[in-house]
Amino acid sequence: MKGNRNTADPRTFFFLVLPSGISQGFITVSLPFILVKHGFPVSVAASLTALGISSNIWRFVLAPMTDISFSLHKWYVAGNILCALTLGSLGFITLHPGSMGMLTLFVFISQIAANLIVAPVGGLMAKTVAAEKKGRAGGWYQAGNVGGEGLGGGAGIWLFTHYSFQTAVIALSIVILASNLALRYIPQVYAEKGIAVREKFRMMGADLRSLIQSPLTVFIMILIILPIGIGAATNLWSSVAGDWNVNADTVALVTGSLSAVASVAGSVAGGWVADRSGRWTAYFGAGILMAVVTLGMTFFRYRPEPYITGVLLYAVTYGMANAAFSGIVLSAIGKGMASTKYAILSSLGNIPYPYMTIIDGWLHDSYGVRTMLLGETILGMCFIFIMLLALTRLRAKKILI
Repeated sequence: MKGNRNTADPRTFFFLVLPSGISQGFITVSLPFILVKHGFPVSVAASLTALGISSNIWRFVLAPMTDISFSLHKWYVAGNILCALTLGSLGFITLHPGSMGMLTLFVFISQIAANLIVAPVGGLMAKTVAAEKKGRAGGWYQAGNVGGEGLGGGAGIWLFTHYSFQTAVIALSIVILASNLALRYIPQVYAEKGIAVREKFRMMGADLRSLIQSPLTVFIMILIILPIGIGAATNLWSSVAGDWNVNADTVALVTGSLSAVASVAGSVAGGWVADRSGRWTAYFGAGILMAVVTLGMTFFRYRPEPYITGVLLYAVTYGMANAAFSGIVLSAIGKGMASTKYAILSSLGNIPYPYMTIIDGWLHDSYGVRTMLLGETILGMCFIFIMLLALTRLRAKKILI
């Protein structure tokens, strides 16, 4: 997988971002399942999940340090180790209502640590991948991200049901640490040397001003905060599985390893489509397909078979949407202060996850799973229509291409 001396093979980013996906997968899939098994309501599990993933919104706060100091390799190793330690620390918390405050704190900290991985990986991807392979890099990046979520979620549930909560977090922490080995296939990227810190911040400010003054970037910023192709139901499939009468082993298999495979396939396909057919086709197409899946699930009886089929098809579209998202972001940021700019846009892109997770949880507890699915469908399709109309008009005025 080693490219030439100055470029990286897009496939390498699958392994580099895997730890972040594993950590988030445990928080969004395994932990809700475990909490419900301990008597917590679905809405409480959804709120805790939403709080954890809301940390993704703040990743831009730490990202500037990766652009102005040390090397991206060193930042990655530091983030990786902290991610493993904080996930493992969850195993020392007893799961009962009285520990909710401590659990909430450690969930949030664990996801902050996961974001310390994303920032340097975004910079490495922007600076070491050839322009014509950006879409594929985004695809493999998201394949590692969503595949890691499937691994962290499914393996977490399986290890919990067959061994213990502590075994689950320790085993996943070991896998996270092993991902450091992938760094050997990435060219070193250092912060600018011989430049004063004040000058580095001035350069960063200039790059960020040019970013927000670009019509393309402004359109993307608006687009990615909307509930298009978000995949929020991924965070709740394990906790609502009872509506389809699905047993624990099936939930672990479907939301874990099978969803991981489906998401990886969708991510790779989405990256390929973004390079071949264009980023807008890939992004809006994935959002439409996801809405078709959630709508389709409402037409079938609530039995395990429709649940399995729906969750796996949803995972494919989720992977496609995430790959297209990365392709859009990489096309907008260039190479200057890449970690910071990637973190800013990806932070914005994570805004819909917590609010859609909360909405899904509320719709489920208040009106049932059918309304939850219809809510995702209607919101997604409405905003797809609005943004496609806006894109068409901006293109007609030659503001966007």
